[in-house]
Amino acid sequence: MKIIPWQENRINDVVELWNKEIGADFPLRVELCKQNSFEDSNICLKSSCIALNGQDEIIGFVIAKRWQENINVNMDDTRGWIQALLVAKPYRQQGIGSTLLEHAESQLKDIGVKQILLGKDTYHYFPGIPKQYEDVAEWFETKGYENFGTEYDLIRHYDLEDGMSVPKMAEVEFTTLSINDKEEFLTFLNRCFPGRWEYEAIHYFQKGGTGREFVVLKKGRRIIGFCRINDAKSPLIAQNVYWAPLVDEELGGVGPLGVDAKERGQGYGLAIVEAGIAFLRQRGIERIVIDWTGLVDFYKRLGYDIWKGYLSYKKEL
Repeated sequence: MKIIPWQENRINDVVELWNKEIGADFPLRVELCKQNSFEDSNICLKSSCIALNGQDEIIGFVIAKRWQENINVNMDDTRGWIQALLVAKPYRQQGIGSTLLEHAESQLKDIGVKQILLGKDTYHYFPGIPKQYEDVAEWFETKGYENFGTEYDLIRHYDLEDGMSVPKMAEVEFTTLSINDKEEFLTFLNRCFPGRWEYEAIHYFQKGGTGREFVVLKKGRRIIGFCRINDAKSPLIAQNVYWAPLVDEELGGVGPLGVDAKERGQGYGLAIVEAGIAFLRQRGIERIVIDWTGLVDFYKRLGYDIWKGYLSYKKEL
């Protein structure tokens, strides 16, 4: 076995290995791999690497990240992430996975990382270990990782007449975001939801977003809530449509969403989800995913069922 640095000229081989091993559950596209695992500024190149066999073929890889961007969005640079660690089946039980993980952990520790999460990274694939890979979870537990919860992706298929009307509520309106309201919207996120959601919105606009992916809740002229919606026309491949190749029709996504803490308790949270669904349905989307949530009972009220589950893991260094 030979270890080489993480490098984009190997992207097709990385995607091929991924799809051979787990593509039936999580089909990876080259453009998604490039977006999440090569273009993200938070990839830690010293911690990420590729394992080759004697024929120079990829037999495994690890992708690690740490917050490195110069954006003031309340992200913790002492937290690292293992985005993915994969070893080809014929080469397992030979210590290759352990070697890759130890390399990633030691390099992250050297640059000041104090906690590592499995998944949940910027431009992540998973919010944890997919539940169907129980042996993977057990393996990480032997490496000192601790489970701290479960997250879910939910899904619903809509019939032609379902979910087409935007809710109507007194004193408020639901609308897609105008690009003219971009700065007000970012100010709202900074005030009410600083951190990851604000960060993702900033990147959305940097990549040419015009506002059509955000439904906003306005009271008067003031934004008091939002809901992200995604489809195939979005300026980047968003997390709730990552696995679109698994379904025949176009996949849409809803989330994240939030309402100003001062305005909660009035039914706005459920209503803004309904508004987001309605806008997607008006675009002809029949199948919609709500990703990375623990609020299964909340979304069951809207007819959503569990599609995929993930086990959250972390390790203190």
